[in-house]
Amino acid sequence: MRQGHKGRICLAAASAAALLFAGAFFGGNVHGETGNEPGYVSRLFDDSRVHTIDLQVEDWDGFLEQAGGETYIPCDVVVDGEKISRAGLRAKGNNSLRLTEEYGLHRYSLKLEFDHYEDGRNYYGLDKLSLDSSFQDNSYMKSYLVYDMMNFMGVPAPLCSYVWVTVNGEPWGLFLAVEEPEEAFARRNFGSDHGKLYKPDYRRLSDENADVALRYVDENPESYDNIFRNAKFHVSEEDQERLIEALRTLDRGEDLETAVNVDEVLRYFAVQVFVMNWDSYLGRTGHNYFLYEEDGVLSILPWDYNLAFGTYALGMTDPIRDPDVLINYPINTPAPGEVMQERPLYHNLMKNDEYFQKYHEYFDQFLKGYIESGYLEEKIQETGEMIAPYVRQDPTAFCTYEDFLTALDTLEEICLLRAESARGQLEGVYPSTFRQQLEHPGSGVDASHVRIQDLGDFDDLEEAAARKK
Repeated sequence: MRQGHKGRICLAAASAAALLFAGAFFGGNVHGETGNEPGYVSRLFDDSRVHTIDLQVEDWDGFLEQAGGETYIPCDVVVDGEKISRAGLRAKGNNSLRLTEEYGLHRYSLKLEFDHYEDGRNYYGLDKLSLDSSFQDNSYMKSYLVYDMMNFMGVPAPLCSYVWVTVNGEPWGLFLAVEEPEEAFARRNFGSDHGKLYKPDYRRLSDENADVALRYVDENPESYDNIFRNAKFHVSEEDQERLIEALRTLDRGEDLETAVNVDEVLRYFAVQVFVMNWDSYLGRTGHNYFLYEEDGVLSILPWDYNLAFGTYALGMTDPIRDPDVLINYPINTPAPGEVMQERPLYHNLMKNDEYFQKYHEYFDQFLKGYIESGYLEEKIQETGEMIAPYVRQDPTAFCTYEDFLTALDTLEEICLLRAESARGQLEGVYPSTFRQQLEHPGSGVDASHVRIQDLGDFDDLEEAAARKK
């Protein structure tokens, strides 16, 4: 293992600990934009520092008891000392919410809607905000890092920054504030005349869910309930027809540039495949992404990365826990064959030789610019030093401070080894498909010393529950 972060970050944490609870709150109604970009970009989403959010709730214990229902309650929110009155607050998540509740923990991810009770209310142009709890992420950094990677590759990604959350003035923990992909996100990325935004997601995993996989079924909008039911904006009959036609073109596999923002999608997949995130479009569930449509052209946008870097195991076979398998996961066939055939946005693009070559070019650019340049190591080091004093003091953390330091080392090691493997696959040194790997077992980077579970596992939840007692 390469030189770790523990010594360097411990020193930084000790020197910064005294500043942890600095800051004061004051009232005021916050709204509007400044300059050419919404004001919230340079305020809350300045990721060079840890921000503060105080949730002012009348009955916090009652809220926690009912969190599983995902029901909104009124909440005053104080962001870096500026107050937004009567926002909507609820817990959020699927398995993360259920498991947090099952283990008797109360560190839920949260969603804030500034405009929930009053149309137009916002924080410097921001309408909705998520507070990510870092569930199964002992590094506190998986989602933050992937969004940064996506941004580096020019893929529209949610803004994010770290926030120290208090409840009625009492410490609650370090969370990742994430810009929710809704109206403010769409306006920031695509302009005031933006297209339509969807978050395809299944009602039941046991259903066929062809629409979530972006497969063309027929011309009936009812066949795409998992898409249109989860529209972020009003959808007309014309909007439905336009999206269905795009899916039909995607299904045919011809003239794809008329229905897909090819360059952007290929850049998305370069990062997506690198970070080994299977709680996603390329996983068996096929969800956890946003779909953007404008003028009949589709883009896929990033979302939800707490289980990235090989830490998603649901529905996977036992070998997937093998670090050698994970680190060397093939970049050209990044899903089992039965899954690949049902993911046309990846499969049908990669059948085109020109697009396949571009995908490799973008992968190369990502490796050179983000990993091999040293940027990744610097990013993890600087961010780790910044958040360490907050992690040390986090009263609801899923892990210990030592676990956090170990996870930082593990995250960096996984990224560097994955880059080494991906580079070898691009250059033909290592096998880059499942078939080639079966023909050449044992080929690839030696990652046997890596403990993937150090990034976050169910054992951490059990230990957190035990510490709470």
